[in-house]
Amino acid sequence: MVATKAVDFRKGAEGLAALVREAMSSDPFSGTVYVFRAKRADRIKLIFWDGTGMCLYAKRLEDGKFQWPSLGDSVVRLTSAQLSALLEGLDWRRVHEAREGRIPKNPS
Repeated sequence: MVATKAVDFRKGAEGLAALVREAMSSDPFSGTVYVFRAKRADRIKLIFWDGTGMCLYAKRLEDGKFQWPSLGDSVVRLTSAQLSALLEGLDWRRVHEAREGRIPKNPS
């Protein structure tokens, strides 16, 4: 789940978990990955519960900015493929669900 509004990046795992509970009305211990951005879109933080503790992942792009949803003060759900693209600094909106392929008929 991606929080579309920028957050104070001085917050650690506990502060971001509090935002998940209060602002997103969600459970930070559910195993869901929660994604936050800084005011400048070149930094990102993720928190998630791995079953033994709260994990915090942070990344700063050396060149460019993360492609971020422009929906104001809301939450966007991404697929794992979209999250991977976002973390690479790619445009995650270009990642689509896999389409069911047709099996070609054997002309016999």
